[in-house]
Amino acid sequence: MTNATLTQPTTTWTADLAHSSVEFAVKHLVISTVKGRFAKFNASITTDAGVLTGITAEIDPASIGTGIDQRDAHLRSADFFDVEKYPVMTFTSREVLAKGNGEYTVHGELAMRGETKPVTFAVEVDGTEIRDPWGNRRVGATATGKLSRKEWGLIWNQALEFGGVAVSDEVKFTFYIAATAA
Repeated sequence: MTNATLTQPTTTWTADLAHSSVEFAVKHLVISTVKGRFAKFNASITTDAGVLTGITAEIDPASIGTGIDQRDAHLRSADFFDVEKYPVMTFTSREVLAKGNGEYTVHGELAMRGETKPVTFAVEVDGTEIRDPWGNRRVGATATGKLSRKEWGLIWNQALEFGGVAVSDEVKFTFYIAATAA
């Protein structure tokens, strides 16, 4: 989002959940990558005169899906997200730094499993503001980042006989957000 593309004063954009997703990827057994997504979430983006000024998101960890029911049940358990005790994850931006050409570095806090820790996302605006066929103002953005799952207490693992562990500590997240002006 640049001054040239979004000229409106302060605007709050709400994620269009039919056209947005929250996805993750983690190494499994050292040699493969398991991907998944969270089906239930909300996100909002704030701009001021076309400049990104804030992002918030709320994710339902019980909505996790990797395509394998048994794995998803394990991820919902106390070994990982412990969704009975911690039914929501939140992200709140604290600082947004414009890099130019629609790119930003967003520093914020992620609350998950009762722990709140700093995280950083690289955000890229996907094009310019448009008007959809129904007259709604729309924008799109992609946010990517990675974190150490152990910092939030997701410590379950299994040592492998050939070395390494079943699940890597590093988790990569990608938010694909299409949003409409509120």
